This record gives sequence, C-alpha cells and structure tokens, in this order.
Amino acid sequence: MNCFRYKLEHDYGFAPNPFHGTLSLATCKGNIRNNNHIQIGDWIIGLGSVAMGNLNHLLFAMKLEEKITFDDYWEDIRFQNKKPILNGTLVQIYGDNVYHTNPETGDVIQENCAHSNEDGTVNKRHFDRDVAGKYVLLSKNFYYFGDHAPLIPERFAYIYDVARSLKFRDLAGKDEQIQSFIDWIVSNYTIGIHGDPCNWKEYKLPEMDVYEE
Repeated sequence: MNCFRYKLEHDYGFAPNPFHGTLSLATCKGNIRNNNHIQIGDWIIGLGSVAMGNLNHLLFAMKLEEKITFDDYWEDIRFQNKKPILNGTLVQIYGDNVYHTNPETGDVIQENCAHSNEDGTVNKRHFDRDVAGKYVLLSKNFYYFGDHAPLIPERFAYIYDVARSLKFRDLAGKDEQIQSFIDWIVSNYTIGIHGDPCNWKEYKLPEMDVYEE
C-alpha cells in the first residue's frame, strides 16, 4: 500500500473536487495521476501549507477506488454534474470534468472552467500541467475537511514531513505506519465533506449554503 502526500497552496474545490458523493482528482498533480506506482487501494493525502496558514493540517484523504481516462470521465453518466456551470453555484463553477478529446482531430479540449483564462480561452500553463496526468482518480471513500482541516497529531509527523512536491516512496513497505494514520482518521471522522474549500472565504458566503443543489 502506498501513501501519496502533497501540500496544497490553494483550495477552491477544484483539485480535488469533493462534491456529488465522489472525490475526484482530475486536474493538477499529474505526477500522481500518471504515476506508475499508484494502484487501487492506495491513499492520497492532501496537506495544508504555509501559504494557506494551515501547515501540518489534513485537508483531505482519499482511498483510490477507480482510475479512468479524461474521455471516460467526460462521457460517464455518473459525472455529468461535475461539468462546470460558470454562472452557477460555487459547487458548479468549480466542476472539474473539463477535458476530453475531439474525436475528429484527436486534440484534447479544455472546456471553459476554473483553469481557463478569464475570457474562456485555453490557459496553456494549466492545460499542459493537467493533461500531463493521464487519469482521473476517484473515490467515494474520502474525508474532505477544507477550512475545517484538523491538525495532524505529532505522532504522525511522518505523514506531514513532506516538501511541496509529491512524496510516497519513503513509506514504501511501511503499511503499519500508513494504516495507523488511516485508523486515526476513521476513528475520529465520518466519510464525506466536513468543511468548505479553504479559499471560498474569499466569496464571503454563509457557511455550507452552497452545498444545496
């Protein structure tokens, strides 16, 4: 069992996207989504950062249950509600089902989304980083905390002792350490969403009202 960990510099509910009952990682972190070592049953841990003022806090944890391509994600009836609606609620605005292939040309299309330019045109920097990850990672077995991220106890310092970039090899073969941390999460929290995305405070909305659909 692997445990992939990284620090988030911002959190808008786009990467990851925890809404509609499934946590999806469809953009950013191509080095995780296209990693040769990742397999079903591995855990992905999102950590706080100095930039967000929540260093060593747990933003999310997901147990990888499914790995599909952009085109499968785009076509799958289960994930149509994850396509962005830019004049909708924040949940809709930050939909992450945004990449698919033009069947006539084979080109990858970036729909107008949170990673596009303000005028709706393709943001090449985001595009290149996003499509570098071949797969969309999915889980219904997830814990998303956002702005209610708990401080990780010091006894699990091996989890948050990570630079900004991807880290997982240091825990290879240490299933007991990984499982101990997961047991702490499971024993203290229920599966699902426990808070708003950290950066939604910029919108000054009443807490949690945007979850109504």
